[in-house]
Amino acid sequence: MPPRGRACPRRGRRERLAAWLARVSPRIAGALGGVLAVGGAKAVDLPENKAEGVFHVYSGGGVRATGPAFLVRKNLGDRWSLSGSYYVDMVSNASIDVVTTASPFEENRTAYEIGATHATRDTLLSVSTSSSREPDYIADAVSVDVSQEVYGAMTTVTMGFTRAVDQVGQRDRGFFDTARHWQYRLGVTQILSPRWLASLNFEQVSDEGFLGSPYRAARVFGATVPERNPRTRTSRAIKASTAYDLGERNAVRAEYRYFWDTWDIRAHTVQASYSRYAGERWLADGHVRFYSQNAALFYSDNATSETLYVSRNRQLSTFTNLSIGGKLTYSYGRVGQHFDVKFNGAYELMNLRYKDFTDLRTGDAYAYQAHVLQVYVSATF
Repeated sequence: MPPRGRACPRRGRRERLAAWLARVSPRIAGALGGVLAVGGAKAVDLPENKAEGVFHVYSGGGVRATGPAFLVRKNLGDRWSLSGSYYVDMVSNASIDVVTTASPFEENRTAYEIGATHATRDTLLSVSTSSSREPDYIADAVSVDVSQEVYGAMTTVTMGFTRAVDQVGQRDRGFFDTARHWQYRLGVTQILSPRWLASLNFEQVSDEGFLGSPYRAARVFGATVPERNPRTRTSRAIKASTAYDLGERNAVRAEYRYFWDTWDIRAHTVQASYSRYAGERWLADGHVRFYSQNAALFYSDNATSETLYVSRNRQLSTFTNLSIGGKLTYSYGRVGQHFDVKFNGAYELMNLRYKDFTDLRTGDAYAYQAHVLQVYVSATF
């Protein structure tokens, strides 16, 4: 029997952040609901007081992750806002990497974040700290973000920075290395008309340290060898998006994102969304998203020569992901004198197809479907 361990890709800071946002961020607002009320929004307003509870389920590719998430945000006067969130993942992993080179495993992941936001004139300043814990991986980060209104509140400029440090470990070995990350963000949102918004965002992430997985194996001439990744990586991404209120309480949104890095990966993401109110209480959102990328320079399904770096991490291979999803929100209304309650449900179906990553059990190119379900309740007060 293969040794118990983790051959599955260990997610770096960027993958952890993406996963967190994919599961948790939809709870904050509808995909396009805010566009329908853009005329009444102000960038310098503090976030509204809110309490939320979420339960999420991810199932696909032999991996099942479930757990709750909680968020509380409270304003202190009209200048300060404090927030805190807590997130739990209960993971059962029998992915393609695990069943071919190791044994299935179960583990719990926990994460929390606390933050503060200060409003002054046309500026919002936010600071936050977050921490994620797994049995063999610890990730800590500190973030600073600034949002500034200019040109009579028609334009909003945002800037942000995140500094993160990860501790990398391995079962029966303990923590043995670190990974450091620097993320820089810059964006601008423009109100083009009372119904039309457009935005442009840029991001750069620099990584240094152990950027692979101690559990993952590569193949060279058919033999299994430990993967060897570079210890530095710099990636950049630019995203353009636009949203338009069609009238009669429905809106559309389109996005395009281009990603490139020093590992020679190039990736494209295209997404289209639609949002519509039904009556006074129901809001429906739907989206279609397509993602594609080429393989990293040192990726190989089965290398035919010895090189300094080699990896069989399928997330570094050539693959596509077609996703279809939707969300339904029901505004329950007032509970007592202070709480405005909403119930939400969201579902996404992902179809992933790998061009140059082989299922060793069948010899065919690997492909699978994944399902993401979220059910949550929110109350503003």
